[in-house]
Amino acid sequence: MSPAHPHGHGHGHGHGHGHGHGGQDRRRLAGALAITAAVLVAEAVGAWVSGSLALLADAGHVLTDVAGLVIALIAATLATRPATPRRTWGYRRAEVLAATLQAAALLAVGAFVLVEGVRRLLEPPEVASTAMLVFGAVGLLGNLAALALLLRGEGAGNVNVRAAVLEVVNDALGSVAVLVAAAVIALTGWTRADAVVSILIGVLIVPRTLKLLRETTSVLLEAVPPGLDLDDVRRHLLELPHVQAVHDLHASQITSGLPVLSAHVVLDDTCFHDGHAPEILDQLQACVAEHFPVAVEHATFQLEPAGHGGHETATHD
Repeated sequence: MSPAHPHGHGHGHGHGHGHGHGGQDRRRLAGALAITAAVLVAEAVGAWVSGSLALLADAGHVLTDVAGLVIALIAATLATRPATPRRTWGYRRAEVLAATLQAAALLAVGAFVLVEGVRRLLEPPEVASTAMLVFGAVGLLGNLAALALLLRGEGAGNVNVRAAVLEVVNDALGSVAVLVAAAVIALTGWTRADAVVSILIGVLIVPRTLKLLRETTSVLLEAVPPGLDLDDVRRHLLELPHVQAVHDLHASQITSGLPVLSAHVVLDDTCFHDGHAPEILDQLQACVAEHFPVAVEHATFQLEPAGHGGHETATHD
């Protein structure tokens, strides 16, 4: 990304757009997704047969895990898709769009479970504890099978798979809660246990969903990536030799784990006469890639002489 002409407009960079999440095992993620989706269907059927809100709530909980696995699988698949002249970042933003839609649906599920759970606390209906036990056990076995599949092989250490493992473990705990509620109803006849467990599961769903929704909308609104302080970035850039000013500094994310940054950097006029500008450019790139909690490898700097500001129609700090 060296200056293209004497005015020092250095657009572009020395990195390709093919950043993928290395070592992903799409086959294992797809297998875990198939098992978890089967658990979702089984628990939804079980909720209808038994009348258990806890089973329905856990099905909603499983839906969050299905969403997480779908997103992980999308990320693994999109990482293999090359960029094109029309889609310079490929389809990476599709992961964020899918996650936003799923989060919105899951938020509705969580809200329904909480409202219905409170209603059932006040007016507890009859619940078939035996069917609840059977379908709860099916759900737990499915979760354990998906967990075993995800943990098999060397890829278990990969970030994408680890996130999927946490999703499935979280859901397995929900299945255990359903089994506990079913046992309490069978042994004591206290049917409000079903509502209590459903509310607990709803409390698990809503915060996770709000967190996901906040993260995805931040990406879509091109907010600064979490952990990156632009004031700190500007301060570091200004400390470099020959840098006079930094303006039009922007940072956002294309998708999770892919931050980008751009800035106009004013250099001493001598840098454009003695051939020193490319060396400054390397220092700018190294600064944003190495000195901050969020490493920005996709950075675009426009290098300008001091007198260039008068040619720009709209600049900001």
